[in-house]
Amino acid sequence: MVVNPEIDLESGFREMLLEDIPEIMDIENSIYSHPWSQGIFSDCIGVGYNCWVYIEQNILLAYGLVSVAVGEAHILNLCVSPDVQGKGFGKLMLYKLMQLAEERDADSIFLEVRESNLVAQDLYDKEGFNRIGIRKAYYPAVGGREDALVYAKELNLDKKS
Repeated sequence: MVVNPEIDLESGFREMLLEDIPEIMDIENSIYSHPWSQGIFSDCIGVGYNCWVYIEQNILLAYGLVSVAVGEAHILNLCVSPDVQGKGFGKLMLYKLMQLAEERDADSIFLEVRESNLVAQDLYDKEGFNRIGIRKAYYPAVGGREDALVYAKELNLDKKS
């Protein structure tokens, strides 16, 4: 398994519920100039994507969504409440999403990140993701569009050897 076995990926995690969406929207709206809508989250839950939240003391601190199909996983969204950014919750959620992808037999995992999001890029670099491309004008941004960096990582390496 790619994920560090010493990290607890069970405590605090649970599947996202429709009732979580208002709290998620509070985080989305506080972080992004162009947040996802309630409908997008609802649709992701409805179609069966792997949608998870991390909660401590009844406070939703992070959430992540990953789609897995035909041996590939794609992280759709990974977000941490601004109140606890920089405390390792992004890494914890990333590990959870990679675990879910591996459990569903994904051989690789992909994601896009805003070119301006240097903190997230640093996390992905440190966790062994490789930059494999750029999607020009992928994200809406204040005053126009922003490029996305595309990252990938191989999973299930223990099954391949």
